[in-house]
Amino acid sequence: MAIKLPSSAYPTRFLRWVCLSSSCIADISETPEILKLKDSSEFDQNLNFLRNKLAPDNLIRILDRTNDLNSGVRIFKWASRQNSFRHTSKTYYHIILKLGMAGHVVEMRNFCENMAKDRCPGTEEALVALIHTFVGHCRIEEAITVLESMNLGGCRLPIEVFNVLLGTLVGGKGRDFQKALFVYKEMVKACVLPTVDTLNYLMEALCATNQIDLVLDQFRRMNNKGCNPNSKTFEILVKGLIESGRVDEAAIILEQMFEVKCQPDLSFHTCTIPLFCRENKIEEAVKLFKMMKDSDFVADPFIYEVLVRCFCSNLQLDSAVGLINEMIESGMPPKHYVLVNIVNCFCELGKINEAIVFLENRQVLETAPFNTLLEGCCNAGEILAANVLLETMSERHIADCQSWNILIGWFCENEDIKKAYTLLGRMIKSFVILDRATYSALVVGNCRLGKYEEAMKLFHQICTRCWDLDFASYSELVGGLCDIKHSEDALEVFRYMSMKRCSLHSLAFYKLIKCVCDSGRVKEAIRLWQLAYFCAISCCIATHTAVMRELLRSRRAEDMLAFLSQMLMVGSNLDLEAYCILIQSMSKQNKIKECVLFFNKMVNEGLIPDADQLFDQLSFMANHSQLSMISGAIDRISGGNILNSAMYGLLITGLLKEGREQEARRLLDSMLEKGWVPDATTHNLLIGSDVREGMSQAVLFDDSASLDSVSNILAEGLRET
Repeated sequence: MAIKLPSSAYPTRFLRWVCLSSSCIADISETPEILKLKDSSEFDQNLNFLRNKLAPDNLIRILDRTNDLNSGVRIFKWASRQNSFRHTSKTYYHIILKLGMAGHVVEMRNFCENMAKDRCPGTEEALVALIHTFVGHCRIEEAITVLESMNLGGCRLPIEVFNVLLGTLVGGKGRDFQKALFVYKEMVKACVLPTVDTLNYLMEALCATNQIDLVLDQFRRMNNKGCNPNSKTFEILVKGLIESGRVDEAAIILEQMFEVKCQPDLSFHTCTIPLFCRENKIEEAVKLFKMMKDSDFVADPFIYEVLVRCFCSNLQLDSAVGLINEMIESGMPPKHYVLVNIVNCFCELGKINEAIVFLENRQVLETAPFNTLLEGCCNAGEILAANVLLETMSERHIADCQSWNILIGWFCENEDIKKAYTLLGRMIKSFVILDRATYSALVVGNCRLGKYEEAMKLFHQICTRCWDLDFASYSELVGGLCDIKHSEDALEVFRYMSMKRCSLHSLAFYKLIKCVCDSGRVKEAIRLWQLAYFCAISCCIATHTAVMRELLRSRRAEDMLAFLSQMLMVGSNLDLEAYCILIQSMSKQNKIKECVLFFNKMVNEGLIPDADQLFDQLSFMANHSQLSMISGAIDRISGGNILNSAMYGLLITGLLKEGREQEARRLLDSMLEKGWVPDATTHNLLIGSDVREGMSQAVLFDDSASLDSVSNILAEGLRET
């Protein structure tokens, strides 16, 4: 909101000053002989004049015509030491103004404090005028310094001064919301009562610093401060709540505004209607729009546009068309992107013919809405209508390259390359220049029909023009070439597109990696995988496992961990197959610790291999006496129906050999509960002479009764077998 600055009795005309650094001014002594000035003759001349005629008006005249700032400060201090002279508010005003406009805030502050202490007549008026002047010249730091000095000196400030500063800090170009909050605190210190404008500025600053709950608190306490909320208040609240994601609360505040019969102004409508439309709150937006028209406010085109977009996104076609008609009647022809929204809505509702009539009746001659309609015809399978529409556009000279590409692309995607080339001939006869989208469509069409030689010819034409294909075309071409085992052509395409940082579908890239790995070039596959990162190609886990399988098969297991580290660095995850490959690779290298690590991680992630692989992995651990290191994983897999009798026997035997009798006993109990009995080797270890000689029965079982019970069960099981 605009604040009118009060007229001041103090001059605001400034001469050009030579500004020295603040450190120079700070070093000026109270004695005139300590500092040599660059233009000492001018200084002496001014000083001699004032010795004979020292008066406030003469001092101000000398200060105004003194170009050197240090000279002005020195003259001012010299006058202060004269017994017969007393500074006035005007002399202080001029020296403070000079220092402030030169950016010397520290020195200026000292003079402000002296001025407040001296209590010259007109001091408060002079300081207020200084604030207004500094604000007018965008010297906000200086204005705040004056304000702070006035507060410290006990000067009484009018609320308008605080509002001027707050308005500048909140609504100006160089917004500084922290300083705005500081100014408000200074107002509270001065015991100055706020106005509704003051509180609006405060709430706007709080909204900008994401303190929306404090904003609501200030709003609820406005009446206690003698202020009634106005349209700007509700605008700040609604905007702040919506931008904080609290849309429902914004709608409640809107209802409160209606209840207190606060009449929103044009600014409120212009601000909040787009916000409610953005959040798809169509009812609130329409209600405000009707209020806006009832108040005889003229809506600008932007309000119409956001409402049309909102209606279209909610498929409220009649309402959107009604607004378009209003715009035309009001002399505001809708922009092409507004018509695009309308046409899209027609097409989504399957009203292709009605969309054509809509554009014809309004004599639309812009290309974009017709292109949108062409896409709608193609998506709906109305190819005859699309052909007629394209012919009409061509006759009216509003068809561009994209218009032809839309229909050519549809024929190519639907494997009708013959009609695509027929349309291409018409396109060339119409003197429309082919672009990369045309070539991309033709590449897709040839790939869909398996004509990869023709697709490669088109690709080479693209290369000679230094163009690039689109994402879909590259994916079709690379994936298709890999399907027919033309790996060299696929590599050529990929190297070209990667040089241009073009991306590729993850499935097509997987096919490329698998094709290269199948030919035994795992190093090449890794280089391609590294390139994918720089081309923003998303790699599926199957791509990684393809490389890992080839590393394992080609006896390059030593490179497996290096590849794994690169995978983890780019945030890739491992699946069951990847873990199994890693464990198999580590076991071949006899890396026991790594096997244990990967096995534990695999099981902890709920990934369990098939029975044969699991048995091989457990056998490796048992052979290296590492079962105790995977005891947690064993507990997880023994809880279900994963382990078979052979695995139980392997684990029980291995744990006993590692001295983990308690874990072995738990597994034995689990095995017996499933109705299985140990094999002869495991049975001998459990109850045979080897166990009796190496350990006491008390270690294996809690008491002799338990031992007898288990022995009887084992004996019965062996007799049955």
